[in-house]
Amino acid sequence: MPTDRKQFLQTVRAQYLGSRMRQLREERGLTLKYIAAYLGVEFSTLARYERAEWPFRRDHVIALLDVYGVYDDATRTALVDMAHQAWRINQWVPAANQPDNAHSGDARGRGGGTVVDDWWVQQRAEELCIYANLTIPQVVQARDYATAIIAHTVPQQPLVDKLVRQLVERQQALEVDRKPETRLEILLEEPVLHRPVGGRLVLQAQLQHLARLLERPHINVRILPTRIGWHPGLHGAFTLCTMQRPYPPVALVHHLDGHLMIEADAAQRYKTAFDKLRELSLSPAESAALIATTAEET
Repeated sequence: MPTDRKQFLQTVRAQYLGSRMRQLREERGLTLKYIAAYLGVEFSTLARYERAEWPFRRDHVIALLDVYGVYDDATRTALVDMAHQAWRINQWVPAANQPDNAHSGDARGRGGGTVVDDWWVQQRAEELCIYANLTIPQVVQARDYATAIIAHTVPQQPLVDKLVRQLVERQQALEVDRKPETRLEILLEEPVLHRPVGGRLVLQAQLQHLARLLERPHINVRILPTRIGWHPGLHGAFTLCTMQRPYPPVALVHHLDGHLMIEADAAQRYKTAFDKLRELSLSPAESAALIATTAEET
């Protein structure tokens, strides 16, 4: 682990750990001053730990979990592991290990380290820049459209219903439950508007739902026309999370085997790709008109 705290990168793991430790402290009604005195550190030092400006020490995490009365083995192991791995960037979460709770943070990545759920990252972002080439992205999916997609991968109907409810709750957390709402800029490949996921009527309802969402000032959708030849999006869909300052950007790339979480300088490549895709896309007004027309013709 790096010894110079000035060189410490505010990784997703460090951000998650700081947020969870602050949440545990506040839930128990304990002040920064009280906990700092207990640990024998300066008030400002503990505040920097919780903001992920400095890495939480492993022994401090163990001591605080005792003070906060956290005795669940899985939770303790996950948070202590986060402290040990806080300096690591980039994560690969296998599909079988993805948690169904945005705040669990106890999935195991390739290599055995504890990783962070990507919805937790998205909820912390100021802006989500999403490039979608196959389906409407989850953040703006209508219920029936989402159900059709989830039902193809989950065999049990009760679990399908649970995951759909969870998706709706997460969508609300990105806008209704947060002020200001998370800004969304979505670039859609034109064939997505014609792919009958769930059937013609489900697709039509999804397009109408998307058209209504465009009336909200924090949501912007552009269509990438089919006539465009090679472009950087041909490598696959991705979501770029612009985090609140001073936290670095994070790129999320989903695939059949799970998802990648790419941080800091490596995420800048996705920003460059997104900017190029935006240049190739229709304007927001042209895109809105195309979505509305396609919905009528579906």
